[in-house]
Amino acid sequence: MNALSPPGAGLPIQPRTGLLLASRSEARHRMLQAAGVAFEAADAELDESEAKVGLVAAGFEPRDLAEMLAEMKARSVRAPGDALILGADQVLEQDDGSILSKPASREDALAQLRSLSGRTHFLHSAAAIVERGERVWGRTETVALRVRPLSDSYLEDYLDQEYEQIRFCVGGYRIEGPGIQLFDEIDGSHFAILGLPMLPLLAFLRERRILPR
Repeated sequence: MNALSPPGAGLPIQPRTGLLLASRSEARHRMLQAAGVAFEAADAELDESEAKVGLVAAGFEPRDLAEMLAEMKARSVRAPGDALILGADQVLEQDDGSILSKPASREDALAQLRSLSGRTHFLHSAAAIVERGERVWGRTETVALRVRPLSDSYLEDYLDQEYEQIRFCVGGYRIEGPGIQLFDEIDGSHFAILGLPMLPLLAFLRERRILPR
């Protein structure tokens, strides 16, 4: 594990029981650091692809799928008994109810972007906290994103610029980069797009006195 503390002057906030983030996502790390939340990063010992296939086969809808994957990631981390373990996941649902996964190649990323062009899709951003093996908190926020009509020439130029940064991003974009130019309307939390339902999470951490009230 790598200990991470918020930047800036003064001593970092010390959690009463300890907060572990079951994610290596740089965006999630930056959000927690910027908010002044002290945490440690841990790898989720979960085969996400296998878990997702099993949950879809069991009939989980996209929003519930994101919520369950977040909880499963948190449960998969080995940690001291008094630690709070935060898991997070996102599921991208197209307007026909189908789900997109991480693109396997540039060609796959191009195909995903073509499928989103001119349409609205829904990003379900879920987080769950597990303590002593039990879920003690969870929240899922959904953001509706409308992609403007995109030409193939624009998409090729976009991928020339962005592919190395978005090669593991579902949908083929990162909203904090040039990917913002793909959209003409977004309805929902910016934090949720980046990977966490941030305001409800901070409220829970204050309730647990991990953050000052």
